[in-house]
Amino acid sequence: MTDSAVKSAKRALEILEVFARHRRPLALKEILDELGYPTSSGSALLKSLVQLGYLDYDRERRTYFPTMRISVLGAWVPQALFGDGQLLPALEGLAARTGETVILAVQSDLHAQYVHLIHSAEPLQARVQPGTLRPLARSGLGLVLLSGKTDAEIERLRRRINAAGESGGQSREELMSRVGEVRARGYAFSRHAISPGVGIIGAALPKGPFGRMSAVGVAGAVPRLEDREDAIVAELRATVQRLEQA
Repeated sequence: MTDSAVKSAKRALEILEVFARHRRPLALKEILDELGYPTSSGSALLKSLVQLGYLDYDRERRTYFPTMRISVLGAWVPQALFGDGQLLPALEGLAARTGETVILAVQSDLHAQYVHLIHSAEPLQARVQPGTLRPLARSGLGLVLLSGKTDAEIERLRRRINAAGESGGQSREELMSRVGEVRARGYAFSRHAISPGVGIIGAALPKGPFGRMSAVGVAGAVPRLEDREDAIVAELRATVQRLEQA
């Protein structure tokens, strides 16, 4: 695949992500300004998405909006990944009860990837987006994901991570000590890893279809999380228990 084809595919997906963030019709200028695309190529790509049936163009208002074809394409994914549809409502409930940002993460090769976020009204110094990658061996939710693996699996991943130059390298003893702490407590508390002042308290969720493991985190300002650590952990455990019983 050529570099230009890769760039076009990346830009097409980034355009759809803009609509996912704003959830309303958008004018050409709004889309291009947010993404920083040149007018000529950006306009041509939007026209192509309209012709393919992925976007609708309102000529009177001069705005674009995704069609139902987008919804149909991805409608099956949540159930295939997370089961019978109980997970996302459970995360909404967790966000409502804690008043903090809730993050759902899965493993993506040597990273923990944020696949779903529910942002709170509380200001964060770093407003992360779906698709964000965090180091598997040095992030809170990454350690949660590792904690559900065997020691042998963790060691194989550690060697791959070190060989790839990820996370600055860790010894087996260092990584297993951190994983062991998560296993003993049943949750991870990561401070200042996303950005200064921001933390995550995270726990493992019940395994989904195909044995896929995921982790949920409650993110917010470190002082707030520290003051409410026991209450947030209790809410995380209650959420996990409800999903286990569903």
